[in-house]
Amino acid sequence: MSALKHYDTIIAPVITEKATLLSEKNQVVFRVPLTATKKDIKEAVEKLFNVKVGAVNTVVRKGKTKFFRGIAGKRSDTKNAIVTLLEGYSIDVTTGLS
Repeated sequence: MSALKHYDTIIAPVITEKATLLSEKNQVVFRVPLTATKKDIKEAVEKLFNVKVGAVNTVVRKGKTKFFRGIAGKRSDTKNAIVTLLEGYSIDVTTGLS
């Protein structure tokens, strides 16, 4: 997989209260494309952040139907990846990629 493909696989880190609590368990949450597989996500995280990944869990959140000025619209579906790092590795998502 090329380096550009890795940047397409990891869209953005998810920084929420729940994701911050997971960081205590050596887990990091990323937003990924709906088409990304666990194997692709694992490879991208290992190459981009120079860490070893123990496991990858994915969650697909279906988009809600919302009304705006009486017209129904639908939010996009999103996919999050919860990446568990092996002991001794960590990722600081607040600093960004270089």
